[in-house]
Amino acid sequence: MFPFSDRGLNPKRPVTHAAAHEIPSIRHRTIGRDRAHQFDDLVCEYFIGPDQKPCGAANPWKALVVEEFMIRTPICDLLDIEHPIALGGMGSATSPALVAAVSRAGGLGALGCHYLTPDQIQERAAAIRQETKKPFGLNFLTFDTREDSFAAALELRPSVMQFAWARPDQDLKPYFERSHDAGCKVTYMAGAVPEALRAAKAGADIIIAQGTEGGGHVGWMASMPLIPMIVDAVAPIPVLAAGGFADGRGLVAALALGAEGILLGTRFLATVESPLHANFKQAIVDSDGHDTQLSEIPDIAAGLVWPGAMTRSRRNRFVERWAGREWALRQGRAEAIARLRAARESGDVDEGPLSMGQDAGLVHDIPRAADIVARIAQEAEEILARKLPRLLAPTG
Repeated sequence: MFPFSDRGLNPKRPVTHAAAHEIPSIRHRTIGRDRAHQFDDLVCEYFIGPDQKPCGAANPWKALVVEEFMIRTPICDLLDIEHPIALGGMGSATSPALVAAVSRAGGLGALGCHYLTPDQIQERAAAIRQETKKPFGLNFLTFDTREDSFAAALELRPSVMQFAWARPDQDLKPYFERSHDAGCKVTYMAGAVPEALRAAKAGADIIIAQGTEGGGHVGWMASMPLIPMIVDAVAPIPVLAAGGFADGRGLVAALALGAEGILLGTRFLATVESPLHANFKQAIVDSDGHDTQLSEIPDIAAGLVWPGAMTRSRRNRFVERWAGREWALRQGRAEAIARLRAARESGDVDEGPLSMGQDAGLVHDIPRAADIVARIAQEAEEILARKLPRLLAPTG
């Protein structure tokens, strides 16, 4: 690692040419000492080489000048994206407008295809491609994938096919092989190491390690231990971190844990392009992060059985009414689901379920999705380039 000042490299601190290669995620340029004066507006005077001579002095070392900061990890090259930032495929909580906005901004957009018909998938993919030529993914719940919808998605040949939540008895390999045959990269979301290893063995190109802090359907382990455990288990397959990430600090933390980028859900729900009712977006902004809980209540009301998942959602009257009385909810499910649908349409945040993560406490506005991508990337680059290096001190 090497230090930076507000104008570039930190003055009078040791920098070696070799150190540049220790940060493959930051683009840089090396120049000869005879050209260093051309970059006076970019860097201060600094010392290089083992003898700590200034760049103007005669020595054989080349000066390192940072031309620009831009985090780029192997996942960026694998997916042909500019920033290691991805949108979660959140079913009805994604829309062509949101997917296109994230992809157009240099991240990876993803359309949730759960329960969509072949025609709906084709129409929405066409709408995305009308907005952008950038890569995007189509996301499927493996335990409940319709063959006709899956086949229709493969015919569209998206850049990425995304999978999650397979039943224990399901064979992932046919899904992955068919996706690869269509020219798609494959991602699989896992909330535990055994599930990640299962997907890696089946041929996944990227594993998404999802911690329980995330919104919607999650497992039980938190992101902090889970991410490095999965990184170690599936290496050299790259890993995206998910569950509790909402800003540039989270991206840097994920990189430190060994991941190659982050996947976000809750943060993108509170954006201009999000299809959520305005009241639900505002509920995310108003959250302090302490108002979520894990339960099966939304799934019971919807008549769904997920393989090993709980739902993290905003705690409201609906959830509290049925907590401990799930048996009664099953008995009156028809009436309950009708009320839920009406609450969603009307924007009733007390009676309608809102899947959101604990990172809602980090969400304070409702900007455009492109602004979120740019903001996260810039925050992370600032931390890596200027804040963290200041913590390093010479040992001599």
